[in-house]
Amino acid sequence: MTGATPPLLSIRDLRIVFATAAGPARAVDGVTLAVYPGETVGIVGESGSGKSVMALSILRLIRPPGRIEPGSSVTFDGLDLVSCDVTSLRAIRGRRIGMVFQEPMTALNPVFTVGDQIAEVIRVHEPTTNAAAWARAVAMLRAVGVPAAADRARQYPHELSGGTRQRVMLAMALVLRPGLLIADEPTTALDVTVQAQILALLADLQQEMGMAVLLITHDLAIVATVASRVIVMYGGQAVEEAPVEELFAAAHHPYTEGLLRAIPRPDPESGRAGRLAVIPGTVPPATAWPSGCRFHDRCPFAWDRCRDEMPPLYALSATHASRCHLAAEPARRTAPRAGEMAHTEPRS
Repeated sequence: MTGATPPLLSIRDLRIVFATAAGPARAVDGVTLAVYPGETVGIVGESGSGKSVMALSILRLIRPPGRIEPGSSVTFDGLDLVSCDVTSLRAIRGRRIGMVFQEPMTALNPVFTVGDQIAEVIRVHEPTTNAAAWARAVAMLRAVGVPAAADRARQYPHELSGGTRQRVMLAMALVLRPGLLIADEPTTALDVTVQAQILALLADLQQEMGMAVLLITHDLAIVATVASRVIVMYGGQAVEEAPVEELFAAAHHPYTEGLLRAIPRPDPESGRAGRLAVIPGTVPPATAWPSGCRFHDRCPFAWDRCRDEMPPLYALSATHASRCHLAAEPARRTAPRAGEMAHTEPRS
């Protein structure tokens, strides 16, 4: 989405550093992105790529020993969230930006009923009575598909299933109808059926409310289901950005290609899961990013330039960008590979 419509959320050159015994950990290192009103942007990458840290930084939830570096910019609807005062930030949190955290059992308070926790969000931001806030909390639980909502509202988090706790988190994040929802791994640890229900619910609520969604996940299959645009992160950086259809049809960065190969696909003849592709190696620690391209030691196409020179984010088209020197030297893609992506048989 481009043109005259300004972005609802704009992140520019975001850098987040944690002080550790091993030295500074640059968890997020120069990320720039935009989310426009009403759209869904997927952020994809392995654990350790910086996705969740970036999401937390939007609402300034990074605490020491972490810090947002000077020069970083996070703007929501014209307000600079990095430098604004605490009062302005509190007015944004929960009311105009909702957030679904990774683990409902740790994000929900175990000593309060889920109805009380949803009602508290309303009471903090709006003048209302306890009875009115409770009624809205029950109505929101009903809206996110919680059966017997009035009874569930009186229960504690440990009394609910994982899928119901995730719906409670959605209810808390959406009860004030925010303009932006940040959903950090909203279907983690849920079985496939419940995952599909949560994603369908999220899409329905987004259409009803007209909100934008920033979806953090490690699963490209989920992104393909709900997102319109995707940003792939690796080593604290955005390494590829494109509309979902274009990314799946013509991924450019070798890391993105590896992620796409790793999506489980059934064998067309047997119907069983086919061989699973894996990307050799692991994400390096944020205290010791390699020189040059951060993916070069795992990349089948890497050459000297990749090891020595950090690639910029090359524009492949008006809507597609890739942080890979193959954009400047495409003939290298046909050169002999340093090693094919490894494969492994699926577990029984």
